[in-house]
Amino acid sequence: MENKKKNVVGSVILLVAVGFLFLGAARDETAIVLNKAVNICLECIGLG
Repeated sequence: MENKKKNVVGSVILLVAVGFLFLGAARDETAIVLNKAVNICLECIGLG
């Protein structure tokens, strides 16, 4: 019974995460995230 409970909790967390991914894409936040990722990478290399 304990294993089934873990599966349900994991499934709910997965569905919430996928929902947030679609919400971010619907709000067109992909460009913002990409810009932040590029800035972080350039700062790590030392070019920023």
